[in-house]
Amino acid sequence: MTNTNKTPPDGYLPRDRGWHPAPHYPAYKTSITRSPRAAPLSFPSGLSEETGPVFSPQIIGPLDQDLTRNFAAPGETAIGPRIIVYGQVRDQTGRGIPDALLEVWQANAGGRYRHKNEGYQAALDPNFGGCGRVITDADGHYKFRTIMPAPYPWPNGPNAWRPAHIHFSLFGAGFAQRLITQMYFEGDPLIARCPIVASLSNPEAVRMLIAPLDMDRSIPMDARAYRFDITLRGRDQTPFANRAEGM
Repeated sequence: MTNTNKTPPDGYLPRDRGWHPAPHYPAYKTSITRSPRAAPLSFPSGLSEETGPVFSPQIIGPLDQDLTRNFAAPGETAIGPRIIVYGQVRDQTGRGIPDALLEVWQANAGGRYRHKNEGYQAALDPNFGGCGRVITDADGHYKFRTIMPAPYPWPNGPNAWRPAHIHFSLFGAGFAQRLITQMYFEGDPLIARCPIVASLSNPEAVRMLIAPLDMDRSIPMDARAYRFDITLRGRDQTPFANRAEGM
């Protein structure tokens, strides 16, 4: 099964790698050892890379898109300010992409990840796993519920703190639309201090990673809403987090 009906008739536009983060950015210390030592090689793509993998809503569980409850004990919810993140996943021509898979993961309301290598002393929330997934609808729209993640310290330098953020992994209509990125929150003063963000040289690319608060979609006495639209390839492509994937 393929997605040939979703593939752009003229093929996928080439990536503008100058738009994405610099792979070697000394202020972001681990990029020094992780960045490639040789120029990338290009190979012709095949039908399988351009039209697959294919996902459907049937792979999503009933609580997969509710991070406040998908790890919680019965009757419990995650601790922290509740938020709704929503938006549209679009292709290089601005069309909504149906059945795109979004996987998200994040720190909890204290800034701690549920990970065996986590070194931050903040408390774990027993009712928060920190990950979820959602499939876009027929017009490319998505929505999930979660709690507001907190900033956390990281060993990039003395007193270094990352801004609050949510990680996104996306599969669009084909591996050509693969993207891993991070969403930040409007008004966070740590965004301007983060070397991972600073590895993007274009301020407009940074702006595209910052979700604005949307009070019109917020739910009274429940959750604030943030809008994060994502474009896969093309002139308006959402930038990578720090490493290119896909074709």
